Amino acid sequence: MLRSCVGTVHLGVARAPERCDLNWGPALESKGSCGAKFGTIRGHTLRSWITGSEDSKNRRGKCCRSYSEVEAQQLQPAFSREGFEEFLLNMQESICVTAAEADGSGRTFCEDRWQRSKDPKSGYGITRVLEGGDLLEKAGANVSIVRGQLSEARAKAMSGRGRGVESGAQYFAGALSLVFHSRHPFVPTFRSDIRYFEVEGGGGWFGGGADLTPSYLFEEDAEFFHEYYKAVCDRYDPTLYQQSKAACDAYFYIPARKEHRGIGGIFFDDLESFQQYEDSGLLASRSAVFSFVKDVAEGFMASYLPIAQKRRYLSYREEHRQWQLLRRGRYLEFNLLYDRGVKFGLDGGRFESIMVSAPPLIAWRYDVCVDAHTAEAELLDVLKSPRQWTSA
Repeated sequence: MLRSCVGTVHLGVARAPERCDLNWGPALESKGSCGAKFGTIRGHTLRSWITGSEDSKNRRGKCCRSYSEVEAQQLQPAFSREGFEEFLLNMQESICVTAAEADGSGRTFCEDRWQRSKDPKSGYGITRVLEGGDLLEKAGANVSIVRGQLSEARAKAMSGRGRGVESGAQYFAGALSLVFHSRHPFVPTFRSDIRYFEVEGGGGWFGGGADLTPSYLFEEDAEFFHEYYKAVCDRYDPTLYQQSKAACDAYFYIPARKEHRGIGGIFFDDLESFQQYEDSGLLASRSAVFSFVKDVAEGFMASYLPIAQKRRYLSYREEHRQWQLLRRGRYLEFNLLYDRGVKFGLDGGRFESIMVSAPPLIAWRYDVCVDAHTAEAELLDVLKSPRQWTSA
C-alpha cells in the first residue's frame, strides 16, 4: 500500500515472487558474438548463464573467455580510434536487431543520423529508438563520435577529477549508450554505456558500465546480473568488480532522496590501464582495457534479456504499474539533477539524443509513503542500503 498525505492509495501490492516457472515465449538466438541463446532458456535458472556454471561449460565465445585465454590472445587487435568507432557502430546494430527480436511486437528501431555541425570533421551521431513495443516501452541506443575544443566548463569538470586539462584543448569522444525502459513493472530498466575520451596533451581513457533500476526487487535477478559482470571483471583484475560496483553505488545516488537510483551494477571512469600490463608499455595496457570494454559491451544483451524474458509474462495489476511510474520519476530526477553525462551533453550537445534516456511515462505524487513489509518497502530498503549481490 502507498500512502499520500492527500489521501490513501490502496494498492494492495503483493510481495514479488522470488521465482517463477513459466513459458517464457518464443525462442530467440542472439546475433552477437557471445553465443548466448536468449529465448531458449526455458527450463534453466538464471544462474545457468553465469560463466563457469554447469550449463555454461560448453558455451564458448567471447563472453565466456577466461583470463588465461585473454592473455594468450595477446589482446589483439591493438586499440585505435578508428577501431573503437567501428566497434561502437557494429555493437549498436547488433544490439538493436537483437532487442527488436526480443521485443516481439514487430516494431523496429528508427534511425536518426545527425551531424554535429556543418564541418564534417566535428563529428556525428546515430540515435536509434524503439517505442511502443511489447517488452520495450521505449528503448534508445545512441552512438556519438565528437571532435572539438574543450569548453571552459568541460575542462573545469575534468580537472576536478584530476585530469589537469585546459580550456581550448582538442578532444575526441566516442560513445555507445543504451537505456531500455520496459513496459512490464516487474522488468527492470536497463542502462549501459561504453566510451573513450582523448585530450590533446592529456592522454586518453575509457569509461562505461551497466546497471539495473527495478521497480520490484527479485533477488535472483540482482544476483545474476552482478555475477555476470563480476565474471567479466575477474578476467582482467580480481579487484575490478568490487571497485566498479562501489563506484556504481556511489555515482547513481540521489542525495535529496537519500536513496540510490537502482540496484547498481558496474561503473568505471578514467580507466587507462591494468596494473599487470603496465610493464608491457602504454599500447599493450590500453589494448587490455579496450579488450575489457569490448567484453562489457558484448555482454549487455546477455546480462539483461534473460531477466526481461523471465519476468515479462508475470501477471500484474494497475497498482504495480503506478508504482513503476513513480519510480521512473526518481530515474528522471537523477538524470536531470546529477548525471554527469547529461550535463556534459547539454554543453553543446544534441538535446533530442541526450533526452532519449527519459522514460516515456512518469508520475510524481506528493509525499508518497509505503507500508512496511510490502514489496515496495523491500525495494526501498535496498535502495537506501546497497547489498553485496555476489558470493565473493
